Amino acid sequence: MAYCFFCPVTAVLVMLGLWQLDRLVWKTELIDSFNERANAAAMLPPDAAAELSQFEFHNLALSGRFMHDRELYLTGRTYEGNAGFHVVTPFRTDQGKVIFVNRGWVSEAYRKPDSRLFSVKDEQVSLRAVLRLPQQKGYFVPENEPENGFWFTLKPEEMADFHKLDQAVRTYYADQIRTSEVLTLPIAAEINIDVRNTHLNYALTWFGVALSLVGVYIAYHVNAGRLRLKQVVRKIARPFPNKGKKLWNLSVQGAKTGRSVLKQRF
Repeated sequence: MAYCFFCPVTAVLVMLGLWQLDRLVWKTELIDSFNERANAAAMLPPDAAAELSQFEFHNLALSGRFMHDRELYLTGRTYEGNAGFHVVTPFRTDQGKVIFVNRGWVSEAYRKPDSRLFSVKDEQVSLRAVLRLPQQKGYFVPENEPENGFWFTLKPEEMADFHKLDQAVRTYYADQIRTSEVLTLPIAAEINIDVRNTHLNYALTWFGVALSLVGVYIAYHVNAGRLRLKQVVRKIARPFPNKGKKLWNLSVQGAKTGRSVLKQRF
């Protein structure tokens, strides 16, 4: 009965670990691709109907004017531990596109444009930015409430509908990139491709559980008298003939130590 349970479960755990290693390779290559795009020569904004997955995080060259009277604010953003907002502003490019640009972080004190007039000048500007696909709402993130001024997720389509910007690009937005060491409000982002990559941790977890199950299986049969510890050690040490005796001595010593500790405690 134990054998019928042990084999398939262990096989599944090992397969899950191998699958996570495969995902690790894929995610690492994806992050490398994102970094290459972010540091590549700047391109003009692509058409909204283009295959955008190949352009995510690509370096963009934007030239045009901000539509400052239509600023929006993403709630719950932080900068170096300080709470605040991200300022999102429609940007009309010289090519006639209207693209929502995440300009960066401001504190509560500088949320209103009147408190930072230097950042809302009506003038021609050139920006460095990276193309981003619309954000996906997290499971515990509230829905956007445009009518109340609460935006939690940057979704260009919803923002375009709110401002009735029919000509706005709805399939992507842009993150403005900081080009100077001098910080000005809003504080734009640095090029830092932050993509979650925990596949190695998951792989080690699955392999660890599989190894633990093997240990439990061996201990169960040794305790039941179906398998002797010496037989187990010999099988493990078979590829290492010169180390077999030493491994056996260590295992016996460990077993004796364990028994003495149990006697002292109980």
